Amino acid sequence: MSEPQTLRQLNNLPAEPAKLADSTLVLIDCQNTYTRGVMELEGVQGALDQAAELLDRARSAGIPVIHIQHDSGEGTPYDIRAEIGQIVDRVAPREGEPVIVKNFPNAFVQTGLDEQLRNGPARDLILAGFMTHMCVNSTARGAFSLGYRPTVVAGATATRALPDVGGGAVPASALQAASLAAIADLFGVVVPTPAGIPD
Repeated sequence: MSEPQTLRQLNNLPAEPAKLADSTLVLIDCQNTYTRGVMELEGVQGALDQAAELLDRARSAGIPVIHIQHDSGEGTPYDIRAEIGQIVDRVAPREGEPVIVKNFPNAFVQTGLDEQLRNGPARDLILAGFMTHMCVNSTARGAFSLGYRPTVVAGATATRALPDVGGGAVPASALQAASLAAIADLFGVVVPTPAGIPD
């Protein structure tokens, strides 16, 4: 049996990651939600380290940065009116960096993200944040469907174990690998770390 190929390869889509200078950095749901308690993600602190590295590079390069924040309402782990739903301090927005609040996994659904991006200079997107299998995956797919060229930085994403349909559990590491592979199959380029993003 031959080595597996992605749909990107079979359709001759670009394999090169986005260049930092030509991109907008979109940080997805880097909220306190995922750093503790029932929603704490496996490897979240390391992922936040890499997200912070990306953010520093983006700010130094002077490219647009957009922060996405999920809101599921009062009393939920995604309550943006409470501390639990706030963006983690070390990747918190600075003045002039827009924050787009969403209510669905795909950050383009019923938000101003597409309009914000279309009014900007870049068509390439660099995506990082949480959770890999949910909002990162959904937003990468949404971006691709709208004609953007997303690159996902794997090390700046994380997820959690989930129940499987047979009553066991799918480990976070397996879900992380499968989610990234699904993105890389068609919807975007995936690089391991911020070092994979050329200036």
